[in-house]
Amino acid sequence: MQADRDPMGRAIADYYRDGKAARLRVFSPMFDEDEIPVATLFRTLDEMPDIEREALLTAAGAILDVGAGAGCHALALQAMEKQVTAIDISPLAVATMRERGVKDVREQDFFTLDGPQFDTILMLMNGIGIVGTLSRMDAFFMQVDRLLAPGGQLLCDSSDICYVFEDEDGIIDLTGIDGYYGELTYRMQYRDVKGEPFPWLFIDAETLREQAAAHGYHCDILVRGPHYDYLARLIRKR
Repeated sequence: MQADRDPMGRAIADYYRDGKAARLRVFSPMFDEDEIPVATLFRTLDEMPDIEREALLTAAGAILDVGAGAGCHALALQAMEKQVTAIDISPLAVATMRERGVKDVREQDFFTLDGPQFDTILMLMNGIGIVGTLSRMDAFFMQVDRLLAPGGQLLCDSSDICYVFEDEDGIIDLTGIDGYYGELTYRMQYRDVKGEPFPWLFIDAETLREQAAAHGYHCDILVRGPHYDYLARLIRKR
C-alpha cells in the first residue's frame, strides 16, 4: 500500500509521533460520515472491551495477529509473554509497530501469507471484515486451512448490524437489500490522504456458524457484547 493512499497508517504514525491526530474520517453509501477515534487504536489491555480481553487470554501457542494496526493487541500479548506475529498491509502501521516494540511484525496481506502455521489466528476489531463479502468465504477458509496448525483455533469478533434496518416499531426490514445486509463498502480519509474504496463484512453469528460448518469448522460463541457484537472461536472438525 502506498503512503499517499493509506489514511489509517498516516493517522497511526501521526498519533504515535505527536500524541494526537486529526480526524480519521469514514464514508459509506449506507451511513452518514463517521470517524474512528485514533486513540482507540493505542488502547491498553485495561482499556479494551471484554470481547478483546477474552480473545487475548484465550490465544495460545504461536499467534497470528491479522490487521494489527498500531499493535495494541500484539503488545498486550507480548506483555503476557505469548508468541505473536503481527501483520498489516499498511507500511506506516508496520513501521509504527516496530517503533513501539512489536518484535515480529510484517507488511503482509493475510490472503497471500505463506510460511509456518499458527496455533491461533487472531482477527479483532471485526478483523474478519477483510473477507469483504460472503462470496469470498471459500478463499478465506482455504487460507485458514493453510495457516492453522492441527488443533489450532481462529478467534474473531464481529457484529450483527441488522439493527441498522430496524424501524421505529422495532421491526427489522431487510426487503430491498441487494445481497447480504452485512456487506458494506467503505472509504477512509485522513487530512488530504484519501484511501481507495474497499468492501467490508459484518457477519452475524448464525451466518458465521453456517459458513464455518460448510467449510469443516465448529464455531462457538465465547462472549456476546452489548452492541450486537460477539467473539467466536472456530476449530477444525476432526
